[in-house]
Amino acid sequence: MPINDLPTLSILRTKMQWHQERQRVLAENVSNANTPNFKPRDLVEPKFEPGSGKIDGAVATLPMTRTSASHLGTGDADPTFGQNRRTGFLTRPAGNSVNLEDEMLKTSANQMDYAAATSLYSKSLHLLKTAIGKG
Repeated sequence: MPINDLPTLSILRTKMQWHQERQRVLAENVSNANTPNFKPRDLVEPKFEPGSGKIDGAVATLPMTRTSASHLGTGDADPTFGQNRRTGFLTRPAGNSVNLEDEMLKTSANQMDYAAATSLYSKSLHLLKTAIGKG
Protein backbone atom coordinates (compact mmCIF):
# COMPACT_ATOMS: atom_id res chain seq x y z
CA MET A 1 0.00 0.00 0.00
CA PRO A 2 1.45 3.39 -0.97
CA ILE A 3 1.95 5.87 1.85
CA ASN A 4 -0.49 8.28 0.19
CA ASP A 5 -3.32 5.75 0.51
CA LEU A 6 -3.19 5.63 4.31
CA PRO A 7 -6.53 6.84 5.75
CA THR A 8 -4.99 9.33 8.20
CA LEU A 9 -2.89 11.00 5.52
CA SER A 10 -5.84 11.04 3.12
CA ILE A 11 -8.03 12.78 5.70
CA LEU A 12 -5.33 15.34 6.50
CA ARG A 13 -4.78 16.01 2.79
CA THR A 14 -8.52 16.57 2.24
CA LYS A 15 -8.66 18.83 5.29
CA MET A 16 -5.75 20.93 3.98
CA GLN A 17 -7.43 21.22 0.56
CA TRP A 18 -10.65 22.33 2.28
CA HIS A 19 -8.78 25.02 4.23
CA GLN A 20 -7.14 26.26 1.02
CA GLU A 21 -10.49 26.52 -0.75
CA ARG A 22 -12.11 28.16 2.30
CA GLN A 23 -9.32 30.76 2.38
CA ARG A 24 -10.14 31.62 -1.24
CA VAL A 25 -13.85 32.00 -0.45
CA LEU A 26 -13.18 34.15 2.63
CA ALA A 27 -10.81 36.35 0.60
CA GLU A 28 -13.57 36.87 -1.97
CA ASN A 29 -15.92 37.91 0.84
CA VAL A 30 -13.44 40.51 2.08
CA SER A 31 -12.64 41.80 -1.41
CA ASN A 32 -16.37 42.28 -2.13
CA ALA A 33 -17.12 44.08 1.15
CA ASN A 34 -18.29 47.19 -0.74
CA THR A 35 -19.98 45.45 -3.68
CA PRO A 36 -23.73 46.15 -3.74
CA ASN A 37 -25.98 43.11 -3.16
CA PHE A 38 -23.04 40.82 -2.38
CA LYS A 39 -23.81 38.04 0.09
CA PRO A 40 -20.89 36.46 1.98
CA ARG A 41 -20.26 32.75 1.45
CA ASP A 42 -18.55 30.03 3.44
CA LEU A 43 -17.82 26.34 2.93
CA VAL A 44 -19.34 23.40 4.78
CA GLU A 45 -16.66 21.46 6.61
CA PRO A 46 -16.23 17.94 5.21
CA LYS A 47 -17.38 15.06 7.39
CA PHE A 48 -15.48 11.80 7.40
CA GLU A 49 -16.81 8.27 7.80
CA PRO A 50 -15.32 6.81 10.99
CA GLY A 51 -12.38 4.54 10.28
CA SER A 52 -12.54 4.78 6.49
CA GLY A 53 -10.66 7.97 5.72
CA LYS A 54 -13.29 8.89 3.13
CA ILE A 55 -15.55 11.90 2.90
CA ASP A 56 -19.10 11.18 4.02
CA GLY A 57 -21.28 11.43 0.90
CA ALA A 58 -20.79 13.44 -2.24
CA VAL A 59 -21.50 17.16 -2.31
CA ALA A 60 -23.64 18.47 -5.13
CA THR A 61 -22.37 21.67 -6.70
CA LEU A 62 -24.16 24.58 -8.30
CA PRO A 63 -22.18 26.34 -11.02
CA MET A 64 -22.00 30.12 -10.87
CA THR A 65 -23.49 32.05 -13.79
CA ARG A 66 -22.26 35.30 -15.28
CA THR A 67 -25.26 37.55 -15.86
CA SER A 68 -23.21 40.29 -17.49
CA ALA A 69 -20.04 40.33 -19.58
CA SER A 70 -18.58 42.91 -17.15
CA HIS A 71 -18.72 40.48 -14.22
CA LEU A 72 -15.53 38.78 -13.11
CA GLY A 73 -15.15 35.08 -13.81
CA THR A 74 -15.36 32.53 -11.01
CA GLY A 75 -11.79 31.28 -11.47
CA ASP A 76 -10.82 27.67 -10.99
CA ALA A 77 -13.01 26.91 -7.99
CA ASP A 78 -12.78 23.43 -6.52
CA PRO A 79 -16.33 21.98 -6.67
CA THR A 80 -15.48 19.33 -4.05
CA PHE A 81 -16.74 21.31 -1.07
CA GLY A 82 -20.30 22.54 -0.53
CA GLN A 83 -21.35 26.09 0.22
CA ASN A 84 -22.61 27.09 3.66
CA ARG A 85 -25.72 29.18 2.98
CA ARG A 86 -26.36 30.28 6.58
CA THR A 87 -26.27 34.07 6.84
CA GLY A 88 -26.69 35.84 10.13
CA PHE A 89 -25.43 39.27 9.17
CA LEU A 90 -27.32 42.50 8.82
CA THR A 91 -27.72 43.78 5.30
CA ARG A 92 -26.71 47.35 4.55
CA PRO A 93 -28.91 49.61 2.40
CA ALA A 94 -26.81 48.72 -0.67
CA GLY A 95 -27.73 45.05 -0.10
CA ASN A 96 -24.25 43.97 1.04
CA SER A 97 -24.06 41.83 4.18
CA VAL A 98 -20.29 41.28 4.58
CA ASN A 99 -19.06 41.85 8.14
CA LEU A 100 -15.31 42.46 7.87
CA GLU A 101 -14.59 41.67 11.53
CA ASP A 102 -16.24 38.26 11.28
CA GLU A 103 -14.54 37.49 7.97
CA MET A 104 -11.12 38.35 9.40
CA LEU A 105 -11.77 36.18 12.46
CA LYS A 106 -12.75 33.28 10.19
CA THR A 107 -9.63 33.87 8.07
CA SER A 108 -7.31 33.78 11.07
CA ALA A 109 -8.99 30.66 12.53
CA ASN A 110 -8.77 29.00 9.10
CA GLN A 111 -5.05 29.80 8.90
CA MET A 112 -4.39 28.30 12.35
CA ASP A 113 -6.36 25.14 11.51
CA TYR A 114 -4.48 24.77 8.21
CA ALA A 115 -1.15 25.12 10.04
CA ALA A 116 -2.22 22.43 12.53
CA ALA A 117 -3.26 20.03 9.74
CA THR A 118 -0.01 20.69 7.88
CA SER A 119 2.02 20.04 11.00
CA LEU A 120 0.16 16.77 11.69
CA TYR A 121 0.68 15.68 8.09
CA SER A 122 4.42 16.34 8.11
CA LYS A 123 4.88 14.71 11.54
CA SER A 124 2.95 11.64 10.35
CA LEU A 125 5.20 11.34 7.31
CA HIS A 126 8.30 11.73 9.50
CA LEU A 127 6.99 9.04 11.87
CA LEU A 128 6.42 6.64 8.96
CA LYS A 129 9.91 7.34 7.57
CA THR A 130 11.38 6.66 11.01
CA ALA A 131 9.42 3.42 11.29
CA ILE A 132 10.79 2.09 7.99
CA GLY A 133 14.31 3.29 8.80
CA LYS A 134 14.62 6.09 6.25
CA GLY A 135 14.26 9.07 8.57
